[in-house]
Amino acid sequence: MRADNRLPGTPTKTKKRRAYSATGSSKEMWLLLLPALIPVVVLSVYPLVQGILLGFTDAAAGYNRPVNFNGIDNYTELLGNDLFWQSFRVGLIWAFSVTILQFLASMGLALLLNMNLRFRGVARVLALVPWAIPPVIIAIIWRLMLNPTAGPVNSTLAALGLPSDINWLGDPTFALPAAIVVGIWAGMPQTTVTLLAGLQNVPSDLHEAAALDGAGAFRRFRSVTIPSLLPIIFAITTLDFVWNFNQFALVYVLTAGGPGGQTMLPMLFAYNEAFKYGNFGYASAMGNVMVLIIAALLVFYLRRQAKERQS
Repeated sequence: MRADNRLPGTPTKTKKRRAYSATGSSKEMWLLLLPALIPVVVLSVYPLVQGILLGFTDAAAGYNRPVNFNGIDNYTELLGNDLFWQSFRVGLIWAFSVTILQFLASMGLALLLNMNLRFRGVARVLALVPWAIPPVIIAIIWRLMLNPTAGPVNSTLAALGLPSDINWLGDPTFALPAAIVVGIWAGMPQTTVTLLAGLQNVPSDLHEAAALDGAGAFRRFRSVTIPSLLPIIFAITTLDFVWNFNQFALVYVLTAGGPGGQTMLPMLFAYNEAFKYGNFGYASAMGNVMVLIIAALLVFYLRRQAKERQS
């Protein structure tokens, strides 16, 4: 019998072949991913890195104006800017109000659409209509509806004998509540569809068992439906809050941040600093602060999801 004269630890031909195969597969995998990675790097990673770097400079509009590194000056100035904190406060009010009220309205609509009602299919299609309309078009439609002199909202109020001279988007008292109503209407379809899908996955035998135990409709909703939907509720409220806090197009077309900054969301404030006043470095610093806040929320969301998967 032929003796095996290989030194201890020397890889066999099979191991060498497997290692070569694994290396080759890895290279092929990266080559296949390369066409998809290039647009991601060019369109996402590069602008992000460029924005981070700009936040530490005094970059501003101007022909052949030099760009100098100024450390954390932009961040120091930002933290001492009352208008920034006002926009941050307005952004939190907007995001919390739209997210919570949108969830409650969507839950009610999803429960209604989940019932065996006549024309349920038509009602589901109508509920999805705002989803098919771009935010800019939604804002234009609502500007027409809320027009103080010719809008149907004030005309309806006048027909009902109610005060009808309200300048919804021009009065500091009503501008933010009116924008919140529009934001709720615009975001309801996706929240409703998500909740409706969750409702249809709740086991019917749980409701039947609760009914046999004497639980009424509200008790079944509280003890069966809500616990079954908790992972979905947490996911959509977290993601909706992030989306609403970063809202720009809808509110910009509705009010452009006015009147008097009452609807000045953080993204609108950063936009004005960059493209209205030409302070690119300062606006980038503000964008970086917003990225950190949103990243903290997303880390919280991902950690919560990981714990749910483990449990």
